Amino acid sequence: MKLKLVIAVAAVVALPQLVLGQQGGVQLIYSPWTKFCLTGNETAGKKVCFTGKDARIESGVLVASAVLIEPEGEPKKIFRVTVPLGMALAKGSRVLIDQNQPMTAPFAFCVPAGCMADYAITPETVNNLKKGKSLYIQAIKVDGQPLTVPLPLADFAKAYDGPPTDPKVFKEQQDKLQQELQKRSEEARKKPGQSKP
Repeated sequence: MKLKLVIAVAAVVALPQLVLGQQGGVQLIYSPWTKFCLTGNETAGKKVCFTGKDARIESGVLVASAVLIEPEGEPKKIFRVTVPLGMALAKGSRVLIDQNQPMTAPFAFCVPAGCMADYAITPETVNNLKKGKSLYIQAIKVDGQPLTVPLPLADFAKAYDGPPTDPKVFKEQQDKLQQELQKRSEEARKKPGQSKP
């Protein structure tokens, strides 16, 4: 487990300082915006809905994710972004929706999957997400280089306003994404002149 964590951090630190997902940058693989809701012991019996999307590199390493967390009956909504380990934590994170005013937040905590920052958002921000084209997640890597990850917003409104995804369908989507990542990783290893991940 520790070796995988070291490899994941090294892969992110080695990412180009260019904006990811654009020409000249690293090709990203995106999950679709997906909404799912949970009720149970983990949520103190309350229904909590999550609408999220992530971006990964071909090896499957998470580069960024965003999820809107909505506890039932609570006016406060949380927008949580996750970036990989290997970021300068003291610098915090920043998100932009298209050309709107950027929002900043400190990193709240880190787990093996990455470091997370929570943004309290307004109905206006949710509306901007629904109408927007791109969400940009930004952080500073430990080597001082910026990391900017675009997440397309094209299907956010449909996922957010629509019914929650059936948990079985969500698992199938995740399995399909994992298979695609594995396939691309294997293809990348087979290309001559490519270094192994």
